[in-house]
Amino acid sequence: MKNFVVSGFRGTVCTVLIFCGMSAALPAAAAYPEKTLRLVVPFPPGGGNDILARTLGQRLSEVVSQQVVVDNRGGAGGALGATIAAQANPDGYTIFLGSVGNLAQTPALKEKLPYHPLRDFAPVALVATSSFILAVHPSVQAKTVQELIALAKASPGKLNYASAGAGSSLHMAGELFKYATATDLLHVPYKGTGPAMADLISGRVQLIFSTMPPALPQIKTGKLRALGVTTAKRATAAPEVPTIAESGVKNFNVSNWQGVLLPVKTPPGIVGKLNQDTLKALGLPGMTDALAQQGLEPAGGKPAEFAALIKSEIATYTRVVKAAKITVD
Repeated sequence: MKNFVVSGFRGTVCTVLIFCGMSAALPAAAAYPEKTLRLVVPFPPGGGNDILARTLGQRLSEVVSQQVVVDNRGGAGGALGATIAAQANPDGYTIFLGSVGNLAQTPALKEKLPYHPLRDFAPVALVATSSFILAVHPSVQAKTVQELIALAKASPGKLNYASAGAGSSLHMAGELFKYATATDLLHVPYKGTGPAMADLISGRVQLIFSTMPPALPQIKTGKLRALGVTTAKRATAAPEVPTIAESGVKNFNVSNWQGVLLPVKTPPGIVGKLNQDTLKALGLPGMTDALAQQGLEPAGGKPAEFAALIKSEIATYTRVVKAAKITVD
């Protein structure tokens, strides 16, 4: 009888403590945010991630009635900004704009990082997705993805593909294509998409997996030929270009994506509140058009869905890195 009473007493105390904790957390989440929010971007101003951050920040500010300040912390391929955000006070006022590069590809490439996406962050929401586009120089005797695959298999290692650098998203898209099609393409890394695109246009290299904005103008003027987009669905920015999957490479789906995260110990109530506010920001009038101008499409979803995507993408890129024996300095 004594044991029963003690057990019951402990259960009552636990219940009271849990209820009190929830009661304390709910008003905090309901009031959040009460001051300026910092949105950490792990790249310098002017790039695609920075432009997206400012687009999102403006809309998010309208939703929460607080200022959202973009804090550019470029360096170490995005690792510096990610580390700063991960180590910030977990009060919900430091938000991180992460991408497939620093949340999936870099962890797959480097075993030792000062942060880990799943250990040090609480995913909030996927913000935007976009496709890479496979484009070739007009001199390449391939007008479809299947013709390119046949050409590559007929002359292994003879076709060169350019990227923005070893370990970049463009590089990884190319390696995933090689992995999926069992082809041997020679990777030629550049210091950025600009130099890579310049050499492709001049014919020094034969193909590229590029983000939309730098490639589409060259495709429209005939300086490049588009063969396919990497996502499962056709890209809104180039609806006439077939997907690589519908071109015969089954289940091929490679996307460039960005999302918002908070430090891992942020209270769940605040994570949920920011998720709701982010989705509201994505749904504001004009937001879809603003993203489309950047070659992006609005995403959304729950925190658990974003966490599952990160986990899945890390696993995918880890397999590719090992299979291709990719190393970066």
